[in-house]
Amino acid sequence: MVQHYNPQIHHRRSIRLKSYDYNQGGAYFVTICVQNRECLLGTITNKRLQLNEYGEITDQVWNHLPHHFENLEIDAAVIMPNHFHGIICTGLVSKPPNFPNPPNPYVNSKCFDIIF
Repeated sequence: MVQHYNPQIHHRRSIRLKSYDYNQGGAYFVTICVQNRECLLGTITNKRLQLNEYGEITDQVWNHLPHHFENLEIDAAVIMPNHFHGIICTGLVSKPPNFPNPPNPYVNSKCFDIIF
């Protein structure tokens, strides 16, 4: 059964910027949550995530996205037991020559290098 969005029931609010064109290239932070926040992607054992079959599938799908979508790069991602975070980069071009590097020495991100 498909459940359609009903603002009277779901009370979702958009966090999108009203004036921003999301069709343009950029780096986008994506979060995907498992329905009902069930821990279906793995378990935490000894402070480490142990992916199960569904977590492994999530990882495989994430890593194959660039093979299915032209002009898409993936960047940092993390799988948690009941949700997933990732950064996708679309339509980016290389940084201009002599453009300064980001000030944060801890940033290790392909997309960040492209943007800055």
